[in-house]
Amino acid sequence: MSHTFHIPVLGLGFTVDTPLKVGRYGISSVISIVDDMLIERMRKFYAKKNQEEYAAIDMKDEDHRAKRICDYLNMVNRKLNEQFEQLKSQLFTAESDLTRYFQLLPETSFLKIKYNQMFLEADQVEKDRIGVALRQEMNKGAIDVNIMAKIDKTNFRPNGETTGDDNSDALAGLRGFAMSDLDSSIVLSAGMNPRLYGYLESFADFFPDQQEKLKKKVILKVSDFRSAFIQAKFLAKKGIWVSEFRVESGLNCGGHAFATEGYLIGPILEEFKTKRQDMIADIYVIYENALLTKGITISNPPAMRITVQGGIGTVEENNFILDHYQVDGTGWGSPFLLVPEATNVDDETLQNLVKSTAADFYISGSSPLGVPFNNYRLSSAEKLRVARIEKGRPGSPCKKKYLVSNTEFTDKPICLASREYQNLKLKQLETLGLGAEDYQTQYTKITEKLCLCEGLTAATYIKDGILNPKEDAAVAICPGPNLAYFSRTFSLDEMVKHIYGKMNLLQGVTRSSFFVNELNLYVDYLKNDISNHLKTLDSKKIKQLEKFKEQLLIGIEYYKKLAGSITNQTEQYLNKFTNELHEIEAQLRLIAIQEYSEV
Repeated sequence: MSHTFHIPVLGLGFTVDTPLKVGRYGISSVISIVDDMLIERMRKFYAKKNQEEYAAIDMKDEDHRAKRICDYLNMVNRKLNEQFEQLKSQLFTAESDLTRYFQLLPETSFLKIKYNQMFLEADQVEKDRIGVALRQEMNKGAIDVNIMAKIDKTNFRPNGETTGDDNSDALAGLRGFAMSDLDSSIVLSAGMNPRLYGYLESFADFFPDQQEKLKKKVILKVSDFRSAFIQAKFLAKKGIWVSEFRVESGLNCGGHAFATEGYLIGPILEEFKTKRQDMIADIYVIYENALLTKGITISNPPAMRITVQGGIGTVEENNFILDHYQVDGTGWGSPFLLVPEATNVDDETLQNLVKSTAADFYISGSSPLGVPFNNYRLSSAEKLRVARIEKGRPGSPCKKKYLVSNTEFTDKPICLASREYQNLKLKQLETLGLGAEDYQTQYTKITEKLCLCEGLTAATYIKDGILNPKEDAAVAICPGPNLAYFSRTFSLDEMVKHIYGKMNLLQGVTRSSFFVNELNLYVDYLKNDISNHLKTLDSKKIKQLEKFKEQLLIGIEYYKKLAGSITNQTEQYLNKFTNELHEIEAQLRLIAIQEYSEV
């Protein structure tokens, strides 16, 4: 790979076409394929932009979801290939994209070293020869795709019959990727879905060919070692190899926040580091045997990468993770929301993000999935949600229905953010005879749900000028808290230079270590969890909370010892790091969970 970082999936629309913005420079990124309506409109947008023919795939067409996703991915792949070939055909001039490709590379990469040697070469024939060799060794960025495994709505025909398991949202999305001509990976996130995982077996591209190459690979986004190992063994039994574990901080990330049971990113990465080879060996035995039952033989385990993402903010942090934990790469997500060249953020939201403080980013109960969600107080979608409540009409019209899940009042699932559900739930709340405080608490929990299907695509439509007059222009955005430290918009070159330490975009900014930032998020999470269960604390919940607290204390002890291994930071940084650990530990030890149950 050309770069040591990738751009993870950001919401539904923010990275939907990022490969066409950064892929030619060797930067890999991830497209969400949850929303096939967005994807179809983007295919139409690019057809018009490139003056190409466009044949619509209607929602009434057979297997429309898979076909839409397949056609869009093929278009992105085709256009990126065209961009890349055009780039490689250019001369090494100061303003060419070819030169920009190499200037963006990290100084330690083989290609960059060879590129620098070319300019030191005095002999023009040799110089030209190196230039030809460089073009042959260039790589474009991967067009990876993401499916949130648990977003797997069952679909129905007009007569009420289901369209079958293979046509659920997640499986149809997977089929669209599998049918495409991409040579890339599918990133499976948000937990294990056995039906989806089993469906991978249906497609030959996920199995090694005669040269033992995997055309399509599987990446698991995970937040701890145990879960990663369990999921990988499950897939290996089906002959599916996990080509990468994308380890993400449970709370110090954007989008949905899948908190661990108090396990912190440092100890998690340490476990991956110490158990990596044994894990590969164990999984390979299962995998090899499964392939034999399918008539496939291989001689060696395929490559298995480990990458890390969530809250990384400086080159020192980035390099320490790469070196100390011996991982293969890092993910930089939320900061790229401030890079208009790379992602789709409308001007109004962009300007709000630039002037935001840490208090504007918070972990909320806004997601209809019932999973903690990184929300942004200044988003226009959040303002619209509040305005609807003030008008006495809480909830959103539910048009896309990707996140429907509740059958409390209806036969078919409806969305917790929908006006229909909130109206029914609030009517029920009126009958419970609760006191004013309890009523308000429950009212807030019901009405804080946010329409993500519309909100997470609106910025893309606005930026590209394809928002329909009757559509909501309210933008939902879900940055990680790390974004608060970046205070302006940046060019692609600036952000990449920051990642590789060629410039510092956080000059003069007071910021704790990303280890400490995550730890603080977990302490706050523990406090909120206790507060939310004060009236229902039982022995089981107390035991879970005590275990959570103990894991945090174990993590703090780990970080105290780790401080001696951090050699690429200043003494001032290390003093701040250890002082903050002691302060958080003292604060944590004062949380007496057992006493709360006696209040």
